[in-house]
Amino acid sequence: MVPQDISQLSHIGFLVLPSFSMIAFTNAVEPLRMANQLSRKRLYRWSIITCTDEPVLASNGLAITPTVRPEEVPKPDILFVCGGTHVREAVTDQVISVVRKYHQAGVALGAVCTGTFALAKAGVLNGYRCSIHWENLSAIREEFPGIDFSGELFVIDRDRFTCSGGTAPLDLMINMIRFKGGKSLAADVSEQFIMDRIRDEKDRQHIPLVARIGAGHESLLEAALAMEGNIENPISLDKLAEDLGLSLRHLERLFKRYLGTTPAQYYLDLRLRRARELLLQTNMSVMEVTVACGFQSSSHFSKSYRGVFGYPPSRERHPDVQHVTIM
Repeated sequence: MVPQDISQLSHIGFLVLPSFSMIAFTNAVEPLRMANQLSRKRLYRWSIITCTDEPVLASNGLAITPTVRPEEVPKPDILFVCGGTHVREAVTDQVISVVRKYHQAGVALGAVCTGTFALAKAGVLNGYRCSIHWENLSAIREEFPGIDFSGELFVIDRDRFTCSGGTAPLDLMINMIRFKGGKSLAADVSEQFIMDRIRDEKDRQHIPLVARIGAGHESLLEAALAMEGNIENPISLDKLAEDLGLSLRHLERLFKRYLGTTPAQYYLDLRLRRARELLLQTNMSVMEVTVACGFQSSSHFSKSYRGVFGYPPSRERHPDVQHVTIM
């Protein structure tokens, strides 16, 4: 789906599941309302869909009443499945049938929080990149090997729009608003919600390492913590392995097996993510960030930054940097 197609998305359907996350759902709906209010146009309309006529309880005990049933709603431009806790029990055969019905009708599909599980279960995510709340990443990757689950806050991959929970739906929707109402409107919406900045697909969820690798891998956890504590003055991998009482080869095997990367690449990614935070959230110069993140030269920093994010660090200070990468 190209930016022009995203700009045509006007009718948003929300299929809410039992025990859905209220904060994720609200953060998906409110930017649409605010975009209408600030533009003084009906840029968006939305329908709340359930599989029954009954109100659906969120995980916090509050209920939401559907505006229409699946068979009654006019075909939306995109359907978001809103998940929360106990998502496996919430994704019934009826839910799967509804998702497949919209898929067969050519409707773009999305999900917030654990709603991605419903899309995966319905078989409409194979071959796609997608996002889901970090607590569910390890288990769902094992269950659906044909899907590329990412640690990003949100992912737009062709006609699939998925995001993690909490405030991430707010970022996804504002990025969608940018295509329809322009950068100025998107910025105005973010200001209404007291956001420091609009996060994009380059921003990742903060996933606790123990959640990624599980318990029982103390050496790997200690290595990662040592890296996090030595950003400005990186410790050599030989010294790190020695401090942990391991051989460098064994340390490399641990990173490869449980994190799918090398210690050197993991360390570099940590430093570059820290650099991006500093560039976006402080007034430090690019050279100051270069030094603060342990790079010996600006050319090395720029080359490494471009390799991960696709553009040089100087672009983070350019007003046109805010964008969504369409895969």
